[in-house]
Amino acid sequence: MGCTKLLVLYTGGTIGMQASANGLAPASGFEARLRARQAEENRTLPEWIFRELLPPIDSANMNQHNWLAMVAAIRAGIEQDGCDAVLLLHGTDTLAYSAAALSFLLLGLPVPVVLTGSMLPAGSPGSDAWGNLFGAMTALQGGLEPGVRLYFNGKLLHGARVSKLRSDAFDAFHELPRQRQGQRAEQIPLQIDYCQSRQPVNLAALPLYPGIQAAQVRALLDSGVQGLLLECYGSGTGPADDAELLGALKAAHDRGVVLAAISQCPHGHIDFGVYAAGSALASAGLVSGGGMTREAALGKLFALLGAGLSQAEVERWFALDLCGERAD
Repeated sequence: MGCTKLLVLYTGGTIGMQASANGLAPASGFEARLRARQAEENRTLPEWIFRELLPPIDSANMNQHNWLAMVAAIRAGIEQDGCDAVLLLHGTDTLAYSAAALSFLLLGLPVPVVLTGSMLPAGSPGSDAWGNLFGAMTALQGGLEPGVRLYFNGKLLHGARVSKLRSDAFDAFHELPRQRQGQRAEQIPLQIDYCQSRQPVNLAALPLYPGIQAAQVRALLDSGVQGLLLECYGSGTGPADDAELLGALKAAHDRGVVLAAISQCPHGHIDFGVYAAGSALASAGLVSGGGMTREAALGKLFALLGAGLSQAEVERWFALDLCGERAD
């Protein structure tokens, strides 16, 4: 069954930008433009209400506080305004990060949520804005299962599997064909569902590279991070002959820092048991992210750590598939 009342939540981004003295900038007033365009195209769409998070932002400025504000606005639209579907308008630079974060922050939400944006502002010649926006609204009108998705360039994409691969074309977003493994959680516990309040989390991501120094890793780990996402080589390898680096990781894990690992390879997944160099990282305390994307892994760490879970609880739930992020 399709939606009967839709919340359109506007956060800013290219789709609603207008010219300023310093170039394109986020602007309010998008509801009137959307209603005028709907009337112009004579589109029959479900009833919708419009809300915006103020001030509208360029998504390059997106942060955890914005995600929490989105969750609050989505819950208000459902619980207070009676909406049974959500369309969130967002800039493209961090669209995949927000789609992933919301996938975990909204676990158990009983309605579908679709994010979209555009590569060119609405009103620009040849823009993809209206096609993406009305395409997303039509998809929701037709009926979608609960969960978070991204609609772009005519395609519905899984919110926790998508990445932005291009900056100069309308087909900028793709689900990366990474192998995803992991046991599926039997149910979503109350402590991590959408009703659970969250607090901001000090997270960091670090790609391994030839010549990385233990002192650099230690400095990052000593900066107060609660979780570190390590982007490993291949199936989960790293400089296993660097005892100082491994020691820095183990010391951080021993004092409660959550250490997670994903592969740098677009088609890769973590399997620490393949190489001795991977086993050494696992022994230092790293937990496998399987084939998760960077966006999904960071969003998942935020949702788990932000809920106040212990290190052991975070590692347990991180290793399980919660919404399709790890397994097809």
